[in-house]
Amino acid sequence: MNIKVMNFVIAAVTVLFSANAFAAAPIKIGALFAVTGPAAFLGEPERNSAKMVVDEINKSGGIKGHKLELVVYDTSGDATKAVQLATKLIKDDKVVAIIGPSTTGETMAVIPVAERSMIPLISCSAGSKITDPVKKWVFKTAQNDSLAVGKIYEYLQKRKLTKVSLLTVSDGFGASGREQLKIQAPRYGITVVSDDTYGPKDTDMTAQLTKIRGSHAQAIICWGTNPGPALVAKNVRQLGIKTPLFMSHGVSSKKFIELAGSAAEGIKLPSGKVIVADMLPASDKQKKSLMAFVKDYQRHYNTEGDHFGGHAWDAVMLIRNAIDNGAVTAAAIRDHIENTRGFAGIGGTFNYSAHDHAGLGKDAFVLVEVKNKDWKIVK
Repeated sequence: MNIKVMNFVIAAVTVLFSANAFAAAPIKIGALFAVTGPAAFLGEPERNSAKMVVDEINKSGGIKGHKLELVVYDTSGDATKAVQLATKLIKDDKVVAIIGPSTTGETMAVIPVAERSMIPLISCSAGSKITDPVKKWVFKTAQNDSLAVGKIYEYLQKRKLTKVSLLTVSDGFGASGREQLKIQAPRYGITVVSDDTYGPKDTDMTAQLTKIRGSHAQAIICWGTNPGPALVAKNVRQLGIKTPLFMSHGVSSKKFIELAGSAAEGIKLPSGKVIVADMLPASDKQKKSLMAFVKDYQRHYNTEGDHFGGHAWDAVMLIRNAIDNGAVTAAAIRDHIENTRGFAGIGGTFNYSAHDHAGLGKDAFVLVEVKNKDWKIVK
């Protein structure tokens, strides 16, 4: 073999090796979850679900030769910490997208970082303000609280219950829900007869509930995330209040039933379908994904997959689908997510667009009730 041929072969091998090395380069995805702290009941299943999906993708060979590298940080539910860690993910870890945070307050704090850095942020939080108005680089997989409010109010309207008392937590999630509850009430012929709040760390709500007892309300709506709503349920039972009690989708997991105990019985709330997946008809477009998620989570963590872990599952799958279609840069992933239609995930069937970065409609929710320490669909 002469020198020229040898040099050509070496160059060809080098190019081939470089191409293979490039193809095998991992794609980094960031994740911000409240794994510890008061919102750990959100962050832990989110972290677990994201890790589970990424591990399964990598075990099957990755996506078009790329493995996914999931970089997870625990925010402890702290908005300041979430901003610091989002900055770290972007500047130090060089991620192409960020999943999370777990709560609305954290997400609102992180949004400017994502927008400024032009990195897709797929929030696992429910607040409508996260994507309304639309921000170019921000999406969400949790169902909007506006849809959850509508689900409760439709139920009340059908039963001609027109007077409600509100009790909402004084944080980002509670404020967003409270706003929607008040805005939407007139559309359903509903009057808010009392409107009170409680603090995220409050341990007794009997004062607020005593006032509600004298308000002539036909329904009480508590809007918050654990453990507050469980305490409200117990206080309602202790005070002998018989008025129907509704909760938000912020407690849509078995954890709420565990915390509230027998006081949870009869409570109704809007939820994603995952907690009642086995009760859905075979014709439901989500059922296949829901049952696969529930079984996978059970196998990996020896407990049921829930509504919250599903938000992270959906976020990872949206990124996976984008990469599978050739999107490996932050901008390309953003564009692909925005053009996603008919994706049957855990939270619902997603249809994003340039005008809708939430992607879900009212059919993403079912109304459920606690019966015999378990969830049942309200017919």
